[in-house]
Amino acid sequence: MPSALVVREEGPVLKRRKLSAAEKPVPPRASRIFAPYRTLGLVSSTDVPFTSIPLGKTTFQITTSVGRCLHTYDLRKGLNLTFITRPQTPGDITATFAWKDRAFAAWGGTAVEGESGVWVFKRGKRIAELERTAGMDEPVRQLLIFGSWIVGCCSTRLEVWKSATYEHYTTITSSRSRARPVSETLSGVLCSMPTMLNKVLVGKQDGSVELWNLSTGKLIYTITPPKLHTGAVTALQPTPALNLLAIARANGSIIIHDICADKEIIVLNQTSSSTTAITSISFRTDDRGAGEDGRKSGVMATAGPNDGDVTLWDLNGGGRVMGVLRNAHNPSSTVRGEVSGGISRAEFLSGQPLLVTSGRDNALKSWIFDETPFSPVPRILHSRCGHAAPVTRLDFLPTDTDGSDAVGKWLLSAGRDQSLWGWSLRRDGQSTEISQGNIRKTAKKLGMLGKGLDLDNRASLEDLKAPEITCMACSLNRDGGMGASTGGGPIWANVANKKGNAKTSDEPATGWESIVTGHKGDKFARTWFWGRKKAGRWAFETGDGTAVKSVAITPCGTFALVGSAGGSIDMFNLQSGIHRQKFPSPLTPAQARKQRIRQANLTITDEITMAAPRKFNPGEGKHNKDVTGIVVDSLNRTVISCSLDGKIKFWDFLTGILRHEIDWHPMTAITAVQYHRASDLIALTCDDLSIRVVDIETRKLVRELWGCVGQISDFCFSPDGRWIVAASMDAVIRVWDLSTGHLINAMRLEGTCTSLAFSPTGEFLATAHADSVGISIWTNRTLFTHVPTRHISDSDVLPASLPTASGEGGEGLLAVAFEDDLPSADDSDAALPAQTEQLTAALTTLSLVPRSRWQTLLHLDTIAARNKPTAPPTAPEKAPFFLPSLEGPKPNPSSPALTPPTPITTTRILAHRPPAPSPTTTLLLAAALTADYAPFLAHLAALPPAAADIEIRSLDPRAAPSELLTFVQALTARLRQRRDYELVHAWMAVFLRVHGPLVAGDEVLVQALREWRAEGEGEARRLGGLGGYCAGVVGWVRSGR
Repeated sequence: MPSALVVREEGPVLKRRKLSAAEKPVPPRASRIFAPYRTLGLVSSTDVPFTSIPLGKTTFQITTSVGRCLHTYDLRKGLNLTFITRPQTPGDITATFAWKDRAFAAWGGTAVEGESGVWVFKRGKRIAELERTAGMDEPVRQLLIFGSWIVGCCSTRLEVWKSATYEHYTTITSSRSRARPVSETLSGVLCSMPTMLNKVLVGKQDGSVELWNLSTGKLIYTITPPKLHTGAVTALQPTPALNLLAIARANGSIIIHDICADKEIIVLNQTSSSTTAITSISFRTDDRGAGEDGRKSGVMATAGPNDGDVTLWDLNGGGRVMGVLRNAHNPSSTVRGEVSGGISRAEFLSGQPLLVTSGRDNALKSWIFDETPFSPVPRILHSRCGHAAPVTRLDFLPTDTDGSDAVGKWLLSAGRDQSLWGWSLRRDGQSTEISQGNIRKTAKKLGMLGKGLDLDNRASLEDLKAPEITCMACSLNRDGGMGASTGGGPIWANVANKKGNAKTSDEPATGWESIVTGHKGDKFARTWFWGRKKAGRWAFETGDGTAVKSVAITPCGTFALVGSAGGSIDMFNLQSGIHRQKFPSPLTPAQARKQRIRQANLTITDEITMAAPRKFNPGEGKHNKDVTGIVVDSLNRTVISCSLDGKIKFWDFLTGILRHEIDWHPMTAITAVQYHRASDLIALTCDDLSIRVVDIETRKLVRELWGCVGQISDFCFSPDGRWIVAASMDAVIRVWDLSTGHLINAMRLEGTCTSLAFSPTGEFLATAHADSVGISIWTNRTLFTHVPTRHISDSDVLPASLPTASGEGGEGLLAVAFEDDLPSADDSDAALPAQTEQLTAALTTLSLVPRSRWQTLLHLDTIAARNKPTAPPTAPEKAPFFLPSLEGPKPNPSSPALTPPTPITTTRILAHRPPAPSPTTTLLLAAALTADYAPFLAHLAALPPAAADIEIRSLDPRAAPSELLTFVQALTARLRQRRDYELVHAWMAVFLRVHGPLVAGDEVLVQALREWRAEGEGEARRLGGLGGYCAGVVGWVRSGR
């Protein structure tokens, strides 16, 4: 609990005292149920290049930017995440630099953010900030620290600070070109030469390079471009050779320049037809890698943002390309559409045969050069990646039959980058992409990674991956785990004869695939091994050859069902890959002949007889449009499918015959379905922006949930089946309570939520968003604290901030568990949901009042006696003389604040006016006159236990009509309606305990109580008979006769 220092005007600082709940600042919550926790899946999601620094002689630390915080990775530990900086910067980070044991981050300066600055972090914590100046309104594009200087390169000027004190030293403004406006003078790149003191080289938009003296602030020399229209300077890097500088320009040319003699030494890429700009240059410093045997020095690596290749140069003998590391990262977004790509930085680590690259595809990789046998192109060593494009599908792994503690730990995600990932919510280092085979080996066989030097080749490794995943299903009951034998064989082998045996290996399998996915525009559904984290053996083709629209796996994990765009549903065995069933089942020639004869002999009498529930024949009932959802019940007896044709079909699992159909056409079309196994409920989203809930046992509609403004992008049940959580295109996530059908929570996000998933333990809600490659994790506050579930309106929807990558501002499970329950307007007990209509008059229903409320009402006297103090309060003991007093200055009796207020005089008429009747009295009088007891009972149910007890005690028997009689008649009427069964009995128990002696002497009240008892006994007999009948039926079914 926070504390405050009590400071006196005279004397020392007093002891800390605790702040009361009223003194705590209570920030408004955007969501009463969900609190932001953190964001998963961000590694290098921005254009800001990484920065590295050696940590002693054993390892390197690499720091990347993920928006408003920095991630630091340890190379020796396999790029394990070491530090995350906190707090977050006020604006997006634009440049970083690691120096000694500190990381510098420049932020802000854009037109939206306005202000800018540079923060200093050490071991993930902010320790200082560089001095700001009044004119710092431009973003810092690059930071450089050398000697006693810190230099930030902006668009028009250089900002210089002292590295020892972080004080601002000077601002250097470059002379602008006549052809360029003021905002585009500098290109944003700079470097220093090891042999020059206090000197810095700055690239400009006109292709020239200026040499400045930071100490004096004077321009020393300008290196002009070799010809006009070479473009801006895109990269500057000093070479290991003294006084030589590598200069890259926008036209793709690279020049090794002697800055002392102002002479070009080597010119590369000048005559190339490619206009790919080079933004990163690095030199290998371990004196290896060049020459035919790799024993010479002089290796240079170049990369740019327009492709994912790293070009390796041998600078001996005038310079030549010695190899190209193809598709080190995804190509840029101009090539791959929505997938971000390109390389932001490629750097050789000092004195090591290691190359580190980071790309816009949210990946950080390290590569190692082999010396025996020598290879000019490195191989992958470590990789830390995430999704390169926004996430489209999310799903938590279901509960396993072995009862392991991994429930709720793993999260599956699919993105537009054609990848499937498994994320660990406990340890980031365990997160991994599920392999789609050795893609680089396949690409090498196809010549994509050969020694050809065609830099215009745009072929990508992404072209060898499976198409984008649009739907997926998972069941771990038959997954063999990490050590399972998969039976061998190639991945995604098509089954040639769908009714015969599939091609399998002789190796015995101890487990089979546990994940099935459908892909965009593809007619094959693919399988995956979760335990082995690899692609599976089968690619199941749809029966009509159209694209896959929905997939499902049976609860036992043995069969996979695939729905197509043409309306067909096929079932396959996951162990053997054999086609097992079709829905509807195909007709044999004999069945087809009998069905034609039956239809020919159909008479009008038969048509009238068939007006009852229709019985479907084999082969009937195929969907006419896309099958948008498939679920299988818990016992593998019924397959439920829905389609854009507006129909819900219930199929027999074994025979494939249609048993029942719910037709909502042309009222609406069904776009998706979710199944809650514990309650046997299915929820279906429709194109009229509603969510309809159907009970699969009674096959009746039980709820209709409205409120979404835009198209529903995804939805799910809560693990306990109490809520339905849905995301729509209006960027709002809504929560409905199934028991009441009311909207109980909603939060408006910054971007549209495209997918969401609830963990099986109910701890977390995961959301994916259209403009982010990260996955947002929210904490469920209802597990540890009381959250009111009253109905809310559209005006109650508040904007919510997404979880951050650093977890700052988020609430973990422990934080929510130990959170103080502060009073709020939402916690009022009067805010109860309104009564809902009964499904049928034959049901006896309970009230919506929490159980603790009516139980407290029954034992209110016991609770009051228990809370009564056992002894009167005593004065505290006198404190020792050496402790300061906690008392502040004594109040001044003459202070006007302590003067008692002057009583307001009233007239004799107002003083003798009778008090206004209470709401209970008014409602009782109206109920006695109209015989409508619903308003009075609703008011009584909304009162807290103590207030309800007082109202029952305050009933006036002398009123006309008698309040006691009206109260008993109201409870009797409610029993006749078969509603609020337990609450009515609780009220009657309190009524008899308080007014029992008075009731015994009034014959009218006794007769009213007899009527109430007769209603209760009759309902008890009816319920007992129904229970006995059900018990008898169950006993007969279980008997062996």
